[in-house]
Amino acid sequence: MKLLKSILLFSALFATLGFVAAAGSPEKAPERYLCPDDYMADPSAHVFNGKIYIYPSHDWDSPVRDADDGNHFDMKDYHVFSIDGDFMTGKVTDHGVIFSLDDVPWASRQLWAADAAEKDGKYYHYFTARDKEGLFKIGVAVGDTPVGPFKVMDKPIEGAYSIDPAVFEEDGRYYMYFGGLSGGQLQKYRDNVYDPAGEIPAKTEQSLPPRVARLADDMVSLAEAPRAVMILDAEGNPLAEGDKHRFFEASWLHKYNGKYYFSYSTGTTHYICYAIGDSPYGPFTYAGEILTPVVGWTTHHSILEHDGKWWLVCHDSKPSGGQSRLRSMKALPLTYREDGTIVTLDGGGK
Repeated sequence: MKLLKSILLFSALFATLGFVAAAGSPEKAPERYLCPDDYMADPSAHVFNGKIYIYPSHDWDSPVRDADDGNHFDMKDYHVFSIDGDFMTGKVTDHGVIFSLDDVPWASRQLWAADAAEKDGKYYHYFTARDKEGLFKIGVAVGDTPVGPFKVMDKPIEGAYSIDPAVFEEDGRYYMYFGGLSGGQLQKYRDNVYDPAGEIPAKTEQSLPPRVARLADDMVSLAEAPRAVMILDAEGNPLAEGDKHRFFEASWLHKYNGKYYFSYSTGTTHYICYAIGDSPYGPFTYAGEILTPVVGWTTHHSILEHDGKWWLVCHDSKPSGGQSRLRSMKALPLTYREDGTIVTLDGGGK
């Protein structure tokens, strides 16, 4: 009997260890580069009227080489793409430039990551740029179709700041997530007030959280002051700055089986991670890695469902030979386990 109990205990332990090993081992997945003839980054993918549309930033061979604060990410216009069919086999169409830096009266340079949303037949393109004083702000352009033409609003969204807007809609309410550290300037804000002396916390201190605010009914202003999006560990404590899974940039929110999944880039440690919560406002409990480091410094993504399948749309610098400022967008299938956790994908980097 003792021998049988020992065997059963060993078997259970082995099975548990096997699951942990499987859960912790990144999987290779089929992938498809969606624009092999040009460099597109930070892809924000949505399904509008049953069709996939992607809103990326646009890398180019800029003469700027100064990497301090991301200055070498010197984007100057936006494109929109659509796909007839699915991500793996559908025809990808580049609808060309929808607007450029010259069309943004308040901006000085660097059209960084963007997102899009639809309400009542109008389409809203939310984007990031530096204003005339060099501060990153979030602007919006409005169009009648998913591919435009888009008219840029004369001023950035009051109360929004930093970078990487991402919009989530539920029951007619639209929530905007934003923020990014280092060049993204989030460390310069405390309680939504800019402080030029603001710094990234020490490794042992609480990490800086991203922000969320509900959009007003007009979709071009905020209905409330931005609040912190808390990412917690299993014990309910905010992740520390020294945790390799803490937030850095690239917010995204999606919903799966009644739970809210907040995903993001860890920046300096080069992962895409996710945390799960019960409200669009959070808090969110850290749940795992979605994508291990890719070729290139940055990692930025979106997650969506199309025709019953889930997809991760992201970028890497493999086609450019590893040049971090020249990135290419691609799509990979995403898999959930029965417990709602996401299978980690191998990014192909170090």
